[in-house]
Amino acid sequence: MLGSPIAHSKSPAIHQAAYRELGLDWGYEAVEITGTTLAQFVGSRDGSWRGLSLTMPLKRDVLPLLDSRDPLVDLVGGANTVLITDTGLLGFNTDVYGVERSFVEAGVVSLRSVHVIGAGATAASVIAGVARLGATAVSVSARTPSKAVPLVALGEQLGLSVAVLPWGADVPRADAVVSTLPGGDYGLEFPEALRRSSVLFDVAYDPWPSALALQWADAGGAVIPGIELLLNQAVGQVRVFVGGDPDLPLANEDSVVAAMRAAVWED
Repeated sequence: MLGSPIAHSKSPAIHQAAYRELGLDWGYEAVEITGTTLAQFVGSRDGSWRGLSLTMPLKRDVLPLLDSRDPLVDLVGGANTVLITDTGLLGFNTDVYGVERSFVEAGVVSLRSVHVIGAGATAASVIAGVARLGATAVSVSARTPSKAVPLVALGEQLGLSVAVLPWGADVPRADAVVSTLPGGDYGLEFPEALRRSSVLFDVAYDPWPSALALQWADAGGAVIPGIELLLNQAVGQVRVFVGGDPDLPLANEDSVVAAMRAAVWED
């Protein structure tokens, strides 16, 4: 698991639980890596390595290093998974699956309108994920609106409209609000009516509950915690590392996922 900061990551415990359940003697650890050291680290891996997971800020930094990409990587402009093969580095994105699966497991099987907080690589995956659930309209709160321009183009490819809002602007009615920002209080306030009627999906999981989750709880609103995205995108990654395909279910996948979920609370 590569990224910065990375010390808080629960990914090692989650992945190690999966490989134990699958009977694989594989290691998985977190390594502090930045964009400036990524190429050297990736280039120095030998044949004993099966793959790499990537978190902020590396999902876009890794793209020039890949020999081939799953089409979803090009669509959203970011890869969170690299499979190391004899023919080179293969890039995948399992965040989109993680977003979709997290909503479905929370009982949200369809969406029409969504508000996204943040305009980075994770925001792109969120937009692709909610499009799979039928969303047709997305609004984006961006601290730097120009950074959200690629999200507008992504929406056009997916057949949905994306409107970019200034930071702190009034948010239109939405079925769901998704924060793609790291854990912290960003000074955002949402009307009580929106918090009661919209489900919040906050991808941050440390610290938890987040400032936004507390806002939603105060209004009695529904919240999907970020640990769900971490778990579900990890399932896709394990599929890649084991079978080379994020859409190919694992043997005994239910028991593997149960072991991964248990590891979250044991860690």
